[in-house]
Amino acid sequence: MKVVIFMILGVIGLLIVIEMGLRSLFGFGNPLVYIGDSQIGYLLAPNQSTRRFGNRIEINEFSMRSSSIAKIPAPSTLRVLLLGDSIANGGWWTDQKNTISSLIMNSLTSAIADKYPQVEVLNASANSWGPRNELAYLQRFGSFEAQVVVLLINTDDLFAHTPTALPVGRDRNYPDSKPPLALVEVWERYITKQQPIPELKALQTEPGDRVGVNLAAIKQIQAIVRQHDSKFLLAMTPLLRELGETGPLDYEITARQRLSEFTKTQQIFYIDFLPLFNETANAQALYHDSIHMNLQGNQFVSAAIERSLLEILQIKSQN
Repeated sequence: MKVVIFMILGVIGLLIVIEMGLRSLFGFGNPLVYIGDSQIGYLLAPNQSTRRFGNRIEINEFSMRSSSIAKIPAPSTLRVLLLGDSIANGGWWTDQKNTISSLIMNSLTSAIADKYPQVEVLNASANSWGPRNELAYLQRFGSFEAQVVVLLINTDDLFAHTPTALPVGRDRNYPDSKPPLALVEVWERYITKQQPIPELKALQTEPGDRVGVNLAAIKQIQAIVRQHDSKFLLAMTPLLRELGETGPLDYEITARQRLSEFTKTQQIFYIDFLPLFNETANAQALYHDSIHMNLQGNQFVSAAIERSLLEILQIKSQN
């Protein structure tokens, strides 16, 4: 009997050690939580803070991956609003200080300290957002009196479907509550099979001219930015497979041409990162996976955006 008791206590002790290790080393048990929204689709729940695989993640009161901010910036502040998807957000693999917004903010702070004593680059983003999600966020929260609004998209975003809350609480990557244990999260995330969401699959095959609809959303974003007497910058990063001689697929080439013509017609300041990446030695080393940037990639993208921001604002860098 004592042996059985000792074995049970041993198993419980081992589970406690594993639980503590999963929490302290990997951040399991404390994932970011999402909330559904009828217009935006979904967004990160406000006022969250966690560490995942050692990387700090902070979500402020406006569901941004940024520190807490005032709705109205302090005088003599340069405020930039970055809208985007997981590339702008950085995900669990990017520490807060290494996100594109943080890198731009830190670099700009030293580059233009003589003109703006304070620089803020706000990061309003979430995984798999497209132009229609970003438009809805802007319509809901406004531009926070930013002098420049930057929309950072990737090639896939040209084909993004209509915003939906369907993944929230049903897709393991969009939990709507914290798990009771880190062990439970590991089990649900890596061991159990993800159940399909039939309604979402139907939405992902949305018919019609999706590129045209998303270009129209970008046009609306530009209109809102202009209404607030702000500047607008659009940037698009390529998928890893688009690099090199293979290049984009035929339908992507067509969509890219439409975007290029659209930016010229709308007089939008546009950065196409595909030729910039192709001019870079070993551009594949800029990627964390097939679509997202690693730290080196974030540094490359942030530097290019910073140069464009200085040009748009007609500011000469001190660096």
